[in-house]
Parts: sequence; structure tokens; C-alpha cells
Amino acid sequence: MPPISIKTPAEIKIMTEGGRKLARVREVLAQTIKPGITTLEIERLANKLITEEKATASFKMVPGYHWATCINVNDVVVHGIPGPQKLKSGDIVGIDVGIYWRGWHTDTSVTVPVGHVNPGVQRFLEVGKTGLREAISRARPGQRVADLSAAMQEAVEAAGFSAVRALTGHGIGHALHEEPQIPCFSLGSYHKSPLLVSGMVLAIEIMYNQGTSEVMYQNDDGWTIATADGKISGLFEETVAVTARGPVVLTTVK
Repeated sequence: MPPISIKTPAEIKIMTEGGRKLARVREVLAQTIKPGITTLEIERLANKLITEEKATASFKMVPGYHWATCINVNDVVVHGIPGPQKLKSGDIVGIDVGIYWRGWHTDTSVTVPVGHVNPGVQRFLEVGKTGLREAISRARPGQRVADLSAAMQEAVEAAGFSAVRALTGHGIGHALHEEPQIPCFSLGSYHKSPLLVSGMVLAIEIMYNQGTSEVMYQNDDGWTIATADGKISGLFEETVAVTARGPVVLTTVK
């Protein structure tokens, strides 16, 4: 297993600059969501915004992936490829996007409703936001990755939903995906889980389903992963620095 990368305060400062740029991109994309827009139009806007921020699309640096975003509609969990699909009222859409700025990656995701959704779907989305907030609050020196995982699993399962087990969050830095892996569920022995120390930067990502936790590849594109039972999936993610002062969310416009 590769070692966990520890960032210096100067490096975290650069990642903070990138995180703010990425947060601005994410916020504009989320505000653009409305019935009738296609997922490809979201992708095109993302490219425009990333260019305006003078950054590079992180996901296009992944071998074999050619888009700046992953757009995940309804039962798509992750890696949804932008295309001609039109969003309609009642859908939910997960927007996953990353940028590369001055040698460092940041990564973020948000799931938003399209038009009017029923109260059950709105509650489903609020559970994901709560679970991510709880996980971030535990991203402190002396805690373990397992503490973050437990926070996400507890929030999701207490609401009657399921945490995705086939995919994880991750460390982030010079590479988009670094150690440690950050599951959305408790895994193995607590004391074997990586210890959090100042200087770690984590892409903490809650992935959860309305129904079963099982997922499957959808279509023949080799990327799109959807729920096995066709029920909806949610995704929220922030890039977070572990510091002596506590967790610092880098993907924020503030």
C-alpha cells in the first residue's frame, strides 16, 4: 500500500485556492439544474467554468475518461457519463467534479433535486448532507478513518437507507486518488484503520442508496455504476484538510 501523503501548510494553502475555485464551479452547476437541461449541457458549462478559473479538469486526467464531470441521475451511483439525457422534474442529479490547480487536485460532489421532488426524496437528500457533516466533524488528529466511516454509516442506516460498500472516498493531492481509502461503512478492525494526522487531505464522500447497497455496471460504457434495484442513490463530497485546529473544508467559496 502506498504511504499516505502529508501536505505542508504551504501546500494546503494552494489546495485551498483550488478548492475555492472548484466550489464556485460546483455552485454554478448546481444552480443551473432545471427540468429540460441535458447532462451534456451541464458538462459543457463545467468545462467553460473550469477554463475561466484557469484550472484543468481533474477527471479528464484519468486514463480513458474524457469528461470534466460525472453526472449521476436517479439510480446512477457514480461515473455517469454526460450525454443527451434530459432532466425532468422529480429527478435527482449528482454532480461530481474536480480540478487540478498549481499541481494539486480537489474533488467535490453534490446531489440536487430537479424541479419538484416529493418529501421522501427531499428527506433522502438531507440524510446525505447530515452524514457528510458528521464525518467531516470527526476529521481531526487522533481520530481514525473508521470514525468517519462510522459517522456516514450511522446517519444513513438510522434513516433506513444503505451505505454503498463497493466504492470509497479517498486521499487527494498531487494525485486525484491517494491513500487512504475512506469507506462509507465500518470495515474490519478499528485499530487497523489509518490514524488521522495533521497535513492529511481527504476527499470525504458519502455514497448511499434508498434501497439495497448493491450496485452494478450499467450500459456498456465501462464507467456508469447504478443501484442493483433501480432505486435512487445520493452522493455528497468535500475535500477536507486535517489540521491541529480541526477539519478545514477546502471546497468552499468562503
